[in-house]
Amino acid sequence: MRTALVIGTGLIGTSAALALSRRGVTVHLADHDPEQARTAAALGAGTDAAPEGPVDLAIVAAPPAHVADVLADAMRRGVARGYIDVASVKGGPRRELRERGLDLAAYIGTHPMSGREKSGPLAATGDLFEGRPWVLTPTRDTDTEVLNLALELVSHCSAVPVVMDADAHDRAVALVSHMPHLVSSMVAARLEHAEEAAVRLCGQGIRDVTRIAASDPRMWIDILSANPGPVADLLTDVAADLEETVRALRALESSDEDKRREGATGIEDVLRRGNAGQVRVPGKHGSAPRVYEVVAVLIDDQPGQLARIFADAGRLGVNIEDVRIEHATGQQAGLIQLMVEPKAAPVLTAGLRERGWAIRQ
Repeated sequence: MRTALVIGTGLIGTSAALALSRRGVTVHLADHDPEQARTAAALGAGTDAAPEGPVDLAIVAAPPAHVADVLADAMRRGVARGYIDVASVKGGPRRELRERGLDLAAYIGTHPMSGREKSGPLAATGDLFEGRPWVLTPTRDTDTEVLNLALELVSHCSAVPVVMDADAHDRAVALVSHMPHLVSSMVAARLEHAEEAAVRLCGQGIRDVTRIAASDPRMWIDILSANPGPVADLLTDVAADLEETVRALRALESSDEDKRREGATGIEDVLRRGNAGQVRVPGKHGSAPRVYEVVAVLIDDQPGQLARIFADAGRLGVNIEDVRIEHATGQQAGLIQLMVEPKAAPVLTAGLRERGWAIRQ
């Protein structure tokens, strides 16, 4: 691939353009808002000048509700040899293009499974997709050259290609992305009018659950409008679990011993099913999940503290597999949880103590 046209210079489009530009691809940028395309160009993502002729690959990074329109326009104008989109829903755009009588040999639907809570070109980064799955949904009609162009794009972005059926993809993202986002928003909504004293007690648990609720509502209306059925089906199942859980909790309030026992059994059931589902979440680099030991260290909220503790771990020959930080309420301090291999935990604990770190048991 020598040339590309990115149509839509938000977070995803600009990030892809940055990655391609760094690999020496000549990238042209277009957007319904010319100022946004100019911003992306100023960041080094390419040029906002129109290409003089057809490019190798056109990448449509428009909202799901507009993807089919933008693709159809680009294909009719013949702006590229191959066309892809990066929308989070795949079945709908393909069906719309087919209904409009367009030749789908030159098109392949894709979806990079990466993003941020922030949107727009200023939130973009050339390594946004590094190590992340990038779904490709080719069909028997897809031209081999177009599939190869899409694979080359994924490679330039350092992502991991995953081939799926379009409708299977839509059901999958409903489960792992769209439904969880709505549930996160519903939990976060409970905080809107909560008493200030209660909100001040927020810890890492509520931060983890509500983090993705900070995303742009307008963007999510577009996403959910393109995939409502599978999301609604999943929420129906969640609602049934909620009803059973509420009944179990009410039973725990009863003075009747049998009802309390029944309530405890119901709560245990949902918690155990949660355990069983959670262990299926892929671990580091998409591998099977692993159990790590946690070494908890109290640190001051001062510049350089994290760099020091990581440097000390490196000197001890310990690899930090994952890290979490919990800030103390009302104090300039926090608790950093270092996840390491079980055999490395005693080495890290002893070594950090020797270097003056306060280890929390």
